[in-house]
Amino acid sequence: MPSRLLTIEKLKLNNMPIRYKLIIHFLLISILPSIGLGLLIGWTVDRRVEEQSSENTMQLIGKVNTALENDVENLQKITYLISFDPGVQAFLKGTMKDGAVPVKTGVNGESAEYNIRKFLQGFTTLSSEIAGIMLVNQAGEFISNEMYTRPGTEVKNEAWYQAAAANKGIFKMIGHPYGRAVMSHADYKESEVVSAVRAIVDPDTQVVQGVVLVDLKLRVIAETARDVTLGKTGYLTVVDDNGELVYAPQHPFMQSIPAGLFSETSGITSETISGRDIQLIYRTSSFTGWTTVGVFPMDESAYGVREITFNVVTFVFVVCMLGMTASFYLAYSISRPIGQLASFMSKAQSGDLTIRYWGKRSDEIGMLGRSFNTMLAQISRLLTLTELQARQKREAELRSLQAHIKPHFLYNTLDTIHWMARSRDAEDIAEVVQSLSKLFRLGLSKGSDIIPLSDELEHIVSYLKIQHTRYNSKLSYTIESEPQFGELYVLKLLLQPIVENAIYHGIKERRGPGNIRISVAERGGDLYLTVADDGAGIPAERLAQLRKRLEDIGTGSIEAEQPISESAGTGYGILNVQARIRLTYGAPYGLSIDSEPGGGTLVTVRHPVVRSSYPEDHK
Repeated sequence: MPSRLLTIEKLKLNNMPIRYKLIIHFLLISILPSIGLGLLIGWTVDRRVEEQSSENTMQLIGKVNTALENDVENLQKITYLISFDPGVQAFLKGTMKDGAVPVKTGVNGESAEYNIRKFLQGFTTLSSEIAGIMLVNQAGEFISNEMYTRPGTEVKNEAWYQAAAANKGIFKMIGHPYGRAVMSHADYKESEVVSAVRAIVDPDTQVVQGVVLVDLKLRVIAETARDVTLGKTGYLTVVDDNGELVYAPQHPFMQSIPAGLFSETSGITSETISGRDIQLIYRTSSFTGWTTVGVFPMDESAYGVREITFNVVTFVFVVCMLGMTASFYLAYSISRPIGQLASFMSKAQSGDLTIRYWGKRSDEIGMLGRSFNTMLAQISRLLTLTELQARQKREAELRSLQAHIKPHFLYNTLDTIHWMARSRDAEDIAEVVQSLSKLFRLGLSKGSDIIPLSDELEHIVSYLKIQHTRYNSKLSYTIESEPQFGELYVLKLLLQPIVENAIYHGIKERRGPGNIRISVAERGGDLYLTVADDGAGIPAERLAQLRKRLEDIGTGSIEAEQPISESAGTGYGILNVQARIRLTYGAPYGLSIDSEPGGGTLVTVRHPVVRSSYPEDHK
């Protein structure tokens, strides 16, 4: 029922005058694109704003990471300078006596420990971002101006010392020093500093000689990340490799970030916090191992996008309203000349093929009018061609009737001669008569135009036996075909005219014996039958004429459709074969000829692969 209603509505629309159809179409193409354009612009602006925001945020994060890496790289250099100091080396390699480091006196009578403290104090004085430095040897003893340990603490058992020793001399940031037994004289809170460690390793034995601990003031990181704002309320935060916040502003959206949330070095992800969608843009520093994360609500850019979309839709809608007025004028200007052209067509429909469109327009209507004139001329031409083809068809039917009568009579007569020759032991005569009898029997083929390839090859073998008997040693032949090709179907009498041409115009014209080779092959889904002879060949001028005539057959021109008669010359049989193939299977199929004077001739028949006796059921 719904489909029937749809059909009725469609018929009603088709019955409407073209003027009203154009008005409806103009309105549809004005309103629908405006809505689609508004949606497209909204989606595009939303996507581009999001992409630009993400790109800008990623660039800011990259700059923050670079600044942090520079600060951390300075710490790394400080640890290297400390490890190369001779006094530090002496402290790390000194042997223990009664649980104490041997006292060594410097040049000015100062103790070696005092000189090391003074050396370390120089770094904290020059670099205000350093909160403290502690040097610990392998015996668990330490030297520091700013830091000390709780009584009874075994420094070597501290987690930061173990982490440094496990890194074997590689610099490592370990974040906030929560739960550490090391205290600071300046009484920094654990959340106000971040720690970095590096083990000093003997280059020869790779044994850990001690550890350098450096505390970095958090304000250095805070000053770098705090100046970056993302939108109205977005911010930057820094997370260590365990997912703990190294730096976060006051009142952050997320109090903690899961350690497994960032699966790649950099990227974009999102989380829902208290019913609000939060976007996270992050990049991990390969040097520090920390991840800088941009955190901002996803709905902050939505208001600007909605405003842009509303303005665009309003503008497009106003334009569409103005276009409605123009649509009425356009509909009238288009429908009027179409109506005039329709009246000309109506006269032509009534049988007046002399009517012509005389307009001078250069637009599409004028093109249609000129095409209408060309169409009437073509119809007149096709009517003439149809009459010519009808006459050819009647002549072909008459020739076919005559051809069917002759094989019946000849076949029965030859069969009688064959048995009379055998009864008189004239085997050579019997063989020739039998071959001729098969030739006519296969040529008859019960009136079928499509026969198995095996029958076609048997037919040509019979023909060649007769010709071989006639020419004796002057003619020899070979046939190459795979057994499976015999089950395919081809048009009847394809090869006999070609072989006849090869004998009478090739082998017969040469000196000495000649050979004809027939082969069958399948390539690219098509069947190729080739007839090659080593006869006299075809002159170049005659070959060009023959090729052109073969190519013109089936093109639809009146000249190409002229009757093919024996007066056409030596190509009469080949032209008939070409005409039958083109008529049945179309222009891609047919004959091609290659020849050189004195070098023989090669005729190739391209035929579709047909597996039944119906021409249309091929391939």
